[in-house]
Amino acid sequence: MSDDLLDQAMLFEVIENQLADNYPKQVTETLMRLRMTGNSRDEAIELIACALAPEMVDVIEHQQSFNLDRYAAHLALLPATPWLDDEA
Repeated sequence: MSDDLLDQAMLFEVIENQLADNYPKQVTETLMRLRMTGNSRDEAIELIACALAPEMVDVIEHQQSFNLDRYAAHLALLPATPWLDDEA
């Protein structure tokens, strides 16, 4: 995927919008959980971006629908990111 299509700033903007809208609610819950376990807000947003990125790739590159269930499952696993190991 081109870095122009999916960059960190775009992912962070999407996450900030999700937080502002409280949708999906799992994003807000995950941010709170990560903050309570010692992560800074910036670190937590970066981790959430790790969960969001595969969904955005599927939407942009593969013209698939956003998979909210998979996104929520990835959020629940944070700070672990086993799905990133699968892509290597």
